[in-house]
Amino acid sequence: MKIRSVLSAAVLAVATTFASTQALAQDTFTLRLAETWGPNFPIFGDTTKRFAETVEKMSDGRLKVRIDSSNKHKAPFGVFDMVKAGQYDMGHSASYYWKGKVPNTLFFTSMPFGMNAMEQYAWFYHGGGMELMQEVYEPHNMLSFPGGNTGVQMGGWFRKEINTLEDLQGLKMRIPGFAGEVFAEVGVNPTNIPPGELYTALERNTIDAVEWVGPSLDLRLGFQQIADYYYTGWHEPATELQFLVNKKVWEELPADLREIMRVAMRTASYDMLVHSQHANAEAWANIKEEYPNVQIKKFPEEIFQAMHEANEKLLKEAAANNEQAAKIVKSQQEYLEKSRAYTDISERAYLNTMAEVE
Repeated sequence: MKIRSVLSAAVLAVATTFASTQALAQDTFTLRLAETWGPNFPIFGDTTKRFAETVEKMSDGRLKVRIDSSNKHKAPFGVFDMVKAGQYDMGHSASYYWKGKVPNTLFFTSMPFGMNAMEQYAWFYHGGGMELMQEVYEPHNMLSFPGGNTGVQMGGWFRKEINTLEDLQGLKMRIPGFAGEVFAEVGVNPTNIPPGELYTALERNTIDAVEWVGPSLDLRLGFQQIADYYYTGWHEPATELQFLVNKKVWEELPADLREIMRVAMRTASYDMLVHSQHANAEAWANIKEEYPNVQIKKFPEEIFQAMHEANEKLLKEAAANNEQAAKIVKSQQEYLEKSRAYTDISERAYLNTMAEVE
């Protein structure tokens, strides 16, 4: 009789566990995502929509993502705080926007004179970058995942030509992240402005210059109507956006839905890089005919040298003042050195060869 009772209890426990698992598998979940971008913002906004569509299809409707753009939540630079507090389950933004709250977050978007997109993705997924990023976000009740890359960004739109370091003194420019700190070292007054306000700020002389992304997005905002000088990039060679996820929300999801989210985020990120390349090529194809006033410029060697020296100085200071920053900087620099050695004999060698042939 005693043995029969034990067996009955065991069978009941197994049946209950199975029933619970089956019930969980049938549960549906809706996550709310806050994005820094405005409604239907091209490329960036396409990335979040693509992510939401993918998770819903892959989960057969069990997981849905509702996207609130900045016009809805009214806080384009409040995404970090809203996801951390659980006001939103997810966010889509850029890690370097949070440097004022958590300085070490800025390393995970793009660093001046750093890795290109392919090198940076390799660092994230195979070189320890994901683990370092999680160390930074873990204390804030969040997970961070790569959220789409723009590739090399242009160096910005300027009302006047920049020929010497003197031309940068006191210049007011929208430029975020570590690049803003580098520019500050050489005399620029950097500021950060929400995407929806950039054109107006430049038009009204609130700023003298603006750095945004590249031709596909810059021309849509109309900067070419105000500034003639368009400089090539140095500051963001691989600008990675991010998906932020509230850790508690993540842990409450069934394991299969978490895996679906991982795959959907990674796919959306790759798609954004490809989309960016295509859209920039399309926009660039007709720029000379449509906007003959635009002059493509490269910063003079004197300025590049000063910015590079400032960058090295700031990196050393960051590493000296913070153990975690030192670990991130070391990891990025070592991976860049290793990866760039191969990039030089593959991608760079191919492009140089093609330039000679043409």
